[in-house]
Amino acid sequence: MLRFRSWLIFTLCLVLVACGSAPTAPASEATPAPAATAGAAEPAPAATGGTIRIGRTANPDSLNPGAAYLAESFDIFELVYDALIDTDLRNQPVPQLAEDWSVADDNRTWTFTLHEGTVWHDGTPLTSADVKFTYDMIAGFDSFALLKDYTSLLESVETPDERTVIITFAEPVSNTDERFSSLYILPQHIWSQFTDATAASEFENTAMIGSGPFKLVEYQQDEFLRMEAVKDHYLTPPQIDEAIFRIFGNADAMVQALRTGEIDLIDVASNTVVRTLQADENIQVEVGNALSLNDIIFNVTEPENCPPDDGVCSGHPALRDVQVRQALAHATDKQQLIDVVLLGLGAPGLSLVMPGHGDGYAAQLADYAYDVARANQILEEAGYVDSDGDGIREMPGDPSMPLNFRYSFPSDQSADGTRFFELLRDMWREAGVEITLTPLDADALTSICCPAFDFDVINWGWGAGVDPASLLYILTTEQITTGVSETGYSNPEFDQLYTRQLVTVDRDERIAMLHQMQEIALRDVPYIIPWYAQNVEAYRTDRFTGWQIDSEGLLDLDDRSSLTVITPVQ
Repeated sequence: MLRFRSWLIFTLCLVLVACGSAPTAPASEATPAPAATAGAAEPAPAATGGTIRIGRTANPDSLNPGAAYLAESFDIFELVYDALIDTDLRNQPVPQLAEDWSVADDNRTWTFTLHEGTVWHDGTPLTSADVKFTYDMIAGFDSFALLKDYTSLLESVETPDERTVIITFAEPVSNTDERFSSLYILPQHIWSQFTDATAASEFENTAMIGSGPFKLVEYQQDEFLRMEAVKDHYLTPPQIDEAIFRIFGNADAMVQALRTGEIDLIDVASNTVVRTLQADENIQVEVGNALSLNDIIFNVTEPENCPPDDGVCSGHPALRDVQVRQALAHATDKQQLIDVVLLGLGAPGLSLVMPGHGDGYAAQLADYAYDVARANQILEEAGYVDSDGDGIREMPGDPSMPLNFRYSFPSDQSADGTRFFELLRDMWREAGVEITLTPLDADALTSICCPAFDFDVINWGWGAGVDPASLLYILTTEQITTGVSETGYSNPEFDQLYTRQLVTVDRDERIAMLHQMQEIALRDVPYIIPWYAQNVEAYRTDRFTGWQIDSEGLLDLDDRSSLTVITPVQ
């Protein structure tokens, strides 16, 4: 859904040795090249050009940053668009549109100096006016998908000249690295035609005019997206000529295409193929860090919170009972799910904040122990009994309504999704709860999810940003109507804490609030977080070289940090 990035490091020595991946030293610690000797031949110039082909199992849900929610869309946005700043593989801020920036003593006012000579893909100069327009437009709309909240508390944007932007917030804000690196700057000469959020969100944006190192030149849904390198990009001109994202109907076909050389790079969708890929002499498998999680989503929407325009809110009433959700948490064996589905390449999940977020992660919280007897006890004491002896409990006082929940997952993950479902179904049956499977593609899943809330249980996932609170906002009440909330969860105490931490720049105070929010969410169980998975990617070693791999950073080989520097193998 968002970018999958993290610092999280697991001990996976066996797998890493089998992959043949030695740790890569950071640039500052890399072994220096030997000095040139007199009379030595000049080294041959590095090869440039070529087309890299990257495998995908799903389309972007939109080419419009104001309407997209899926990771497949954001992978494209990060190549086509620029933000004021970026974050590197270690989540540290680095220049992008802004070559430098500073904050005033009041911690409210930020001044950015834009790179000289920046232009849009259609040749129009990019100036500070575009930055101001983007922030003002999004702040003025009722919604703009996942980008809207990056303009919260915005007070003003001033542009003293074409290269200077001064952004002032009403109060000091705590998540500025994520705000400034995640809000894509849009061209005023294209987007100024939209005067309301509805019109802006309905814009198909097929031309995708941005300022990034790649521009979209062709898109055939369910087939491919072709990206052309911007060779005169002001900051990171790619060494290759093109990047093509090929879309496959299933993960097995994608893996086979990598092995036969039809494509060059994939995110490994199922860890069951890792050993097979490792055995191929022309394929390298990398196992690394990712800020991502898997979640079991409960529809807990109360009738009074059902979105008036889009809400169906057909969730099973038992899921609005926190005792049912706590019982299901006790009935979920996370380690077995990790061992069987991920083949061990992950760690048990706890909250929407992850270990990769450092001390923002509330590691001291105790998760629900896997305890089927306790799960049954909770349900029995709450009045959910199996009155007809069929093994499935019913609603208290209503034997005609069994605890049989509709269950869906994105069908592009069919192999692992089905395996996960079968394991979970067997676990929950031991507590007298049934789930019935309906796999849906990502678009259909989005349509029943948010803000329709026309489901019972969904298994999906999130990728987080660099800030510990980057996913906590999806549990706030105000997101129920926007399409961001998946659960319909509402808790005034949680809402107040979220608002307070957003403007708390004292680190210790803010960390305490983040921990308290995680404790509330763990108690109320709108989600079960089965795991934090590692990222597994595979690429052909006989095609391109120069991939950016940092053993202490993030593994994301199809982002601009790699795609702008890789060169063809000579």
